[in-house]
This record gives sequence, structure tokens and C-alpha cells, in this order.
Amino acid sequence: MDVNVMDLPLFPLNVVLFPGMPMQLHIFEERYKEMVQVCLRSNRIFGVALIHDGVEASGPLPEPYKVGCMASIVDIQPLEEGRMNLTVVGRERIQILSLDRESAPYLIGKVETFPLKDGGEESLHQVAKQLRPKIEQYLQLLVRLSDRQREPDPLPDDPKLVAYLAAILLQIPLAEKQTFLEVETITEFYDLLGGIIDRELALLRAMLSESSRDGIGVFSRN
Repeated sequence: MDVNVMDLPLFPLNVVLFPGMPMQLHIFEERYKEMVQVCLRSNRIFGVALIHDGVEASGPLPEPYKVGCMASIVDIQPLEEGRMNLTVVGRERIQILSLDRESAPYLIGKVETFPLKDGGEESLHQVAKQLRPKIEQYLQLLVRLSDRQREPDPLPDDPKLVAYLAAILLQIPLAEKQTFLEVETITEFYDLLGGIIDRELALLRAMLSESSRDGIGVFSRN
């Protein structure tokens, strides 16, 4: 797999962005207004990385985790005073090699693309086939717990897309989501997913049982 090295504006956030994941952003800080304008004049790409230490807004530039994801701007809604709403989509994973805190009011990272390696096609399809029903069960339970009146969409055929979709939808702590973003092979991804999906299925079943016994929705405010 080809690996490319480049300088990329970085937006540290309290979110883990995965390839293929859409995300809405409200841009209001001056430093990130400037960053977005720079991106719009070039390739509409910046990097998103989970904050390891620090805060998102109104403070010193935070320290991000070393693995993040490219974000491509697909829609922009201008607002008053230069603020804007962005819709972005996760593209390739990136590994941050070094950080530049001096050249701009926002972080600039020297990054390299970090493609997810296959790790053995035959074993991948075997483990994906075993986990697919559990992922489908998890999505169905999420729908039931949210009181939505529709079935979840069918899973895609591509094992990588299924893995990323599961990681996006899992209701787990951000630091745990970050471990998915950092694995080197899709086989490792599914190994990690196997243990977590069993734990989260048990938790959702318990929540559903409790909410049925109490006669209230699990997300009720009362």
C-alpha cells in the first residue's frame, strides 16, 4: 500500500473520526475560521484527531493522539461574523509524525497516510462472517432502545466498511474508540471488535430488559 507524507492542518476534537464517517462541525473560533479558509483555497482537506490532553475551544492548542483521520469538506453553510457550519466526511487514516505550533494559529502536522492492511484475506472473511450477525443484533437493539419505528439499513458487503461502521456506532468511551483507529490490520480490528461487541450486546440486552420492566423508554427524561 502506498504511504504519502504531507503537511496538513489539524483540528483536534473530542471525537474519533473514521473513514467514511460524516460529521457536522460548527466553526466559530478565529483560528479555525482561518484554517477552513486555507483549506477551501486548496484541497478542502484537514486532519481530525482525538484530543489526548487539553480542550477543544478557547484555550491553548491541545495535544492530539498520534493517529487521526483526514476530513474532506463536502458542504459549507456560511453564518454571521465569519462563523460557518461544515459537513465533512472521514477519508484516509493518518499518523502524525510531528507538530508545528508556530507557523499558524492552529496546529499543522507532518503526517503520513496510515492505510488499514488486509492481514490475510481468507481469515478476514471467516472472522467477518462470524461477527456479522452480532453486529446486526447490536444495530437492531440500538434501534429498539431509541424507540425508532424502522429497521436498521442492511450492512455493506465489504468487511472493512462493516468494521468501520460498527466502530462508529458502538456506544463506548472515546479512548476505546481510538484503539480501533490505531490498529494496523483489519484482522486486528475484528479481533478487538469481537470482544467489545459481546460486552456491549450484553449491556444493551440488560438495558432493554430494564426499560421493558419499568415501562419507560431507556432514554426517557422522566
